[in-house]
Amino acid sequence: MTETPKTALTIAGSDSGGGAGLQADLRTFFACGVHGMTAVTAVTVQNSVGVSGFTEIPPGIVAAQIEAVASDMGVNAAKTGMLASAAIISTVASTVDELGFGRERQTPFVVDPVAASMHGDSLLRDDALEALRTELLPRATLVTPNLDEVRLLTGLDVNDVAGQRDAAEALLALGPQWVLVKGGHATDSPRCVDLLSDGTHVLEFEGPRYDTPHTHGGGDTLASAITAHLAKGLGVPDAVSAGKKFIERCVAESYPLGAGAGPVSPFWRLGPDIPSPVSRDS
Repeated sequence: MTETPKTALTIAGSDSGGGAGLQADLRTFFACGVHGMTAVTAVTVQNSVGVSGFTEIPPGIVAAQIEAVASDMGVNAAKTGMLASAAIISTVASTVDELGFGRERQTPFVVDPVAASMHGDSLLRDDALEALRTELLPRATLVTPNLDEVRLLTGLDVNDVAGQRDAAEALLALGPQWVLVKGGHATDSPRCVDLLSDGTHVLEFEGPRYDTPHTHGGGDTLASAITAHLAKGLGVPDAVSAGKKFIERCVAESYPLGAGAGPVSPFWRLGPDIPSPVSRDS
């Protein structure tokens, strides 16, 4: 009998274009060797050009999805993505408390504070940002904001590593156990530095910056790769290191799709016998 893999749960919205959201999470979980499960929070109308609308799932159904898989299959690690509204955020917060997810608890809980798409389209209702700040971040084992999300959550404009350190301190004051301030949006830097801190330990993960517009789903993919490695038993610094290496290769292997930004790609994990993806115009 095949050994049962570890399990990881994504609590997130869908991307009808398949490049980001829970679709990217499931693809990443598979590529990292864990069994992926979902609690759908919203359905977006989305393609490579942008998000033209979304519909929220009722909060009680979101909670029921989480409870259904946790009670039957077990959850070795969980993450959030698009949570859409204050009502959904509050429901997720109370549900993870009941199930023992979160900082210094049995099940690691990664909060990816998705506030807008890469095109700038809002993915949060107006009332949701404060709920994200006050209800979800204090429960996080790790929070993984990009620099735009840092500005929304803290008011800080970050352009360099020194600013990332200040942002990490401001975010830690909101209650998470660890903070990973991602540097991918600091486009003036020739290298991409992600800074991890728990207030005592500060680690910098530096990698190349690839000249490509095709980075759709990059934040989701990094957060889900970290979650997968937490599910497999790694501590936060080692899981972040593994996730960083994974997303670097995914960006290097990204491909054009549609009229806008194509997705980052985990196809490289399938091995050398699988041909590299090409655009449909090739």
